[in-house]
Amino acid sequence: MLAACGSSGSSSPKKGGDIYFAEGAGASPNYIFPYMGCAYFSVSNINQFQFEMYRPLYWFGLAASTAVQYPLSSADAPVFSSGNKTITMTMKNWKFSDGTTVNAESVMFFLNMYKADPTSYCGYNKGFGIPDQVASATGTGNTVTLHFKAAVSPNWILYNYLSELSPMPEAWDKTSASALAGSGGCAAGTWGAVATDTKCKAVEKFLDAQALKISTYTNPMWQTVDGPWKLHSFDALGDATLVPNKTYSGPQKALVNAVYLRSFTTAAAEESELYSNKLTIGFVDPSVLPGPAPSIGAVGPNVPILKGKYNLVTGTPWSFNYSPINFSSKDPKSAELKQLYVRQALQESINQASIVKSVDKNYGVITCSPIPPNTPTSISATVPCAYAYNLTQAKQLLTDHGWSVQGGVQTCTRPGSSPTECGAGISSGATLSFAIIWASGIPSLDETLNAEISAWQSIGIAVSHTTGSFDNVVAQCDGGSFQLCMWGAGWIYAPDYYPSGETLFTPGGSFNPGAYSDSQMNSLVQQSVSEDVPLTSYGNYAAKQLPVLWEPNTTATAEFAVNLKGVTPLNPLQNFMPEYYHY
Repeated sequence: MLAACGSSGSSSPKKGGDIYFAEGAGASPNYIFPYMGCAYFSVSNINQFQFEMYRPLYWFGLAASTAVQYPLSSADAPVFSSGNKTITMTMKNWKFSDGTTVNAESVMFFLNMYKADPTSYCGYNKGFGIPDQVASATGTGNTVTLHFKAAVSPNWILYNYLSELSPMPEAWDKTSASALAGSGGCAAGTWGAVATDTKCKAVEKFLDAQALKISTYTNPMWQTVDGPWKLHSFDALGDATLVPNKTYSGPQKALVNAVYLRSFTTAAAEESELYSNKLTIGFVDPSVLPGPAPSIGAVGPNVPILKGKYNLVTGTPWSFNYSPINFSSKDPKSAELKQLYVRQALQESINQASIVKSVDKNYGVITCSPIPPNTPTSISATVPCAYAYNLTQAKQLLTDHGWSVQGGVQTCTRPGSSPTECGAGISSGATLSFAIIWASGIPSLDETLNAEISAWQSIGIAVSHTTGSFDNVVAQCDGGSFQLCMWGAGWIYAPDYYPSGETLFTPGGSFNPGAYSDSQMNSLVQQSVSEDVPLTSYGNYAAKQLPVLWEPNTTATAEFAVNLKGVTPLNPLQNFMPEYYHY
């Protein structure tokens, strides 16, 4: 699956040295508090920033694996009982950097806040998992116990909900910067009690306000960590310096002196730093590579100026790529987008195979459903593409449903709700004209979307576009003010690692920006999380129903300095784990 980028060559790693790591173009960290909304729920904030300092209760992913890693987790494996209605978790007595223990109360701090204000956390899915399916939660000493209202699928609850629990220190449990640690009363409160909810909301309000001010990130409160790193500096651009947490309780201690996270507005600016040998780990856009990869998961020739200095590495992430579609009645084009035949015409105009070959230079995979391409058959069988690229068929679909090209744009000439008419809510003279926003500064993404717009235009679908930074595009998509949007990185299943659809495609899902809702989809999702059944039926239905447009998924084209040792393969979860690196 992945190519290694060096090995230690020694049983006694050398200590010292620094690592310079490139953040994604326009995707600098902009939120430090692990309890966050969907506008901040990104790899740049979680996997490559927060996780360095604040470790989740259970750690997932190491080297090429996406599996739970109990040695790297602050709790032992959860114990299921009472017919999978009760879960007991025992903490390992690890320490925060201020000397306090990562204990049951640290976990209850997160759980109590989750119960008090679930919709503020992006992992929340109404009616699913934690907290909605929990009847009671208690934490005493080193033991956390959850009682569920009904039996839950162990893998699903572990990989999608226990995975998101983040123990929080007593130092954060307060409502003002000058208040005493623990004075907020959220961590010690009774789960679900009105008094606890009130206290937790007050604490959350303070912590959220602090997290929105990057000037606070180096304050003592945020320096109370349980991960292998502490934040030494952070500036307005998103540049950060991490230094080792010398009291880290986990098995892998940091070996280098510091990690410098470098911010960039464009891929070209980051590549310039690589060419000047100023980065240890960076990335190149496929457009600058001199030739294609021989096959998926393999690497082709590197940029000539980087040869001998960097090793080109690739991998297949645990993700899929897509463009959300806005189905909300508030959007003026929702009536058109709600028609499956319109979505089918849009999808059949996307030449994924050509884009992967010509734009991504084989550093990409075709997306046909929300099931990742490397999914084990125990989770789901392979889901085939429901709609192949076919411009002639795409245009005929529109003709068959009462559209004709007038002034270069498909125009409704047979309004109505019969199978040969435009569809409900679409008036005579309506046009198939949409707007899309995507992340700027990434040449391959620009080329991909421009090719799609050209294909849509060739069959009479007019699509205008705007661009913005990655962070801004995610925020705009999450806010629902779009018709089509694409931030370029798709959806990686992290920190909700099981590829079920309650987050994305149910009405109460935390990241369903297009307000997609379908009863059959709801039933399939519900079955997949309450029973131990494969996700194949769900994946096939999603492929055919097009709740989103499936887009080619670019795989990593990363560059690792040749003198960096102990480098594991690129992790499919995009975890950045610099404590394993050395010179």
